[in-house]
Amino acid sequence: MSEPILPGATIGVLGSGQLGRMFAFAARRMGYRVHTFSPDEDTPTGQIADLEVTAPYDDLDAVSAFARRVDIVTFEFENVPAPTAEAAASCAPVRPSGVILHTTQQRIREKAFLKSAGLPMTPYREVHTLQDLEQAVAELGLPAVLKTAAFGYDGKGQFLIRSRDQLGEAWNAIGRQEAVLEAFIDFEREISVVAACGEDGQFVHYGAIENQHSRHILDVSIAPARVSPQVSNDAVEIARCVLERLGVVGVLCVEFFVTRDGKLLINELAPRPHNSGHLTVDACVTSQFEQQLRAVCGLPLGSTAMHRPAAMANILGDQWSNGEPDWRAACAYPDVKLHLYGKLEPRPGRKMGHLTALNHDAEEAYRTVLKARQSLMRNSR
Repeated sequence: MSEPILPGATIGVLGSGQLGRMFAFAARRMGYRVHTFSPDEDTPTGQIADLEVTAPYDDLDAVSAFARRVDIVTFEFENVPAPTAEAAASCAPVRPSGVILHTTQQRIREKAFLKSAGLPMTPYREVHTLQDLEQAVAELGLPAVLKTAAFGYDGKGQFLIRSRDQLGEAWNAIGRQEAVLEAFIDFEREISVVAACGEDGQFVHYGAIENQHSRHILDVSIAPARVSPQVSNDAVEIARCVLERLGVVGVLCVEFFVTRDGKLLINELAPRPHNSGHLTVDACVTSQFEQQLRAVCGLPLGSTAMHRPAAMANILGDQWSNGEPDWRAACAYPDVKLHLYGKLEPRPGRKMGHLTALNHDAEEAYRTVLKARQSLMRNSR
């Protein structure tokens, strides 16, 4: 094991969105300095960091110069190009490793890993041509979901195919690029497990978190998830296997479908803190962001115990459709916490912030967070 990276050191973050922002809050609270690197300026992370470096990810000289000024590098989203991670790794430790980034940022590689590990997953076929798509549909049936192999998130690069007449439309819609076709799963609910591994192999997790989506974007998360103890325990053990097989040092989220007969199928992996884990900031002894910091710096991992059950609701740019949201109305709920990301321009579908409600009952937390979010709309009362 390497020597721990102690408070006072400088953490480099590749990426500059809200995940990096919340990571920077945790790091600065514990006495670390934070530098962030991305093509943008005045970013959610940059507003909190000690230094914001603005340069393209493919400017490898700039990446190397950035990495030489920090003690360790991590990333806040998985679409950082692999050569960028490699350039950084030539100058400073990168955790989780670029190998993990390479595997999980491309669906074909990710699914090949899951298949080799014998883990439960959605049936799929690789698609490289329109002819491949036709054959895949013949094998998997319809409906099915066509997803680009690389750089897809929040529903981007996806097409739900309901009939064979849509094959050409679907292929064109994703840009006629390398993809996977996944069987459509009639699931009961979606859950995720956010977990962390330290360099010494220590493993911690936040249990099963239930997720609801709208327009392919995470809408609400509820913790603990409304599933049986067996399903929750099985999900955690699968997540443990994923992290151990990948050799993760840091935080990784495993997203699952829960079928109507209680089986678990892995949907996707995210090698970083995850939107569904945002509620850990208010609900848990150690948030997912502090856990990421502890893991990559070689510190002991913290307790994941929950103070109270919680529910999180995303605030999208749509909330600005009738003007500035009514922040006072949401803050009138005493058990609700408001988190805004410092993004300058609200756009429909853009994640601008979130609300977290705490309660001794998860169902009540869920109802409260929905009411609080509804109160933001000035025509809702």
